Amino acid sequence: MKNKNKKIEVQGSEITIVSTNQQDYISLTDMVKDIDNGLVLIEKWLRNKNTIEFLGIWEEIYNPNFNSPEFEGIRNQAGLNRFALSVKQWVNKTNSVGIIAKAGRYGGTYAHKDIAFEFASWISPKFKIFLIKEFQRLKDEEQKQLGWDIKRNLTKINYRIHTDAIKQNLIPENLSAKQISFVYANEADVLNMALFGKTAKQWRSENPNEKGNIRDFSNVSQLVCLANLENLNAVFINEGYTQALRLEKLNQIAIQQMKILLRDNSLNLKENND
Repeated sequence: MKNKNKKIEVQGSEITIVSTNQQDYISLTDMVKDIDNGLVLIEKWLRNKNTIEFLGIWEEIYNPNFNSPEFEGIRNQAGLNRFALSVKQWVNKTNSVGIIAKAGRYGGTYAHKDIAFEFASWISPKFKIFLIKEFQRLKDEEQKQLGWDIKRNLTKINYRIHTDAIKQNLIPENLSAKQISFVYANEADVLNMALFGKTAKQWRSENPNEKGNIRDFSNVSQLVCLANLENLNAVFINEGYTQALRLEKLNQIAIQQMKILLRDNSLNLKENND
């Protein structure tokens, strides 16, 4: 599965987070890179008996392929002066999934967030608090973006319903491709006028330096309203309403819905008299 790397900043240190199998792994290497002999701390932490017991419990809960007999041997040796254990040895001997060693550009030692927080606590309780805070901020931003993507995809799905209604009811046979394109664009602007009070061309003229279109710069409330308007316009088309009547009705509905969605009235929608 393709990994997606993200970054957070904790007390001046940039820390990489890798998503693997829908789980977040935080770079332990990044967490100690600004500390003198920081990399030594990872293996020192791994040799600690309490650490070994914590890792074993975590793996037994979340990893059905964990090599428990091999783990028992490691746990029995932990704490002895001669005991030494690297990340690669731990992974190879126990079939661990909680800690992974990566090579390449984003190489280093990564640990599942549960384990990474434990390591952070071992480094510094203060560092752990800031790490959790920044990690949660990242998750909150991802949830907001997910909500936006859902609304945008909903608009795209409804757009297909809308264009199908246009094709079946408004496009006569034997029109040229250029003529068909004009009808689609014209109908899209019915929705633009109803919600934004301007056509796509007017918006581009007002925003010559922006990339994208008027809908790309819509907020979530506008996208929700737009999705509703697309469905309603498809119904109105099927019922044989004229374009002028549809525009009037859709504009009234847009004003009503946006007043509900935007309680602070931050978007000033005016009725169209065209």
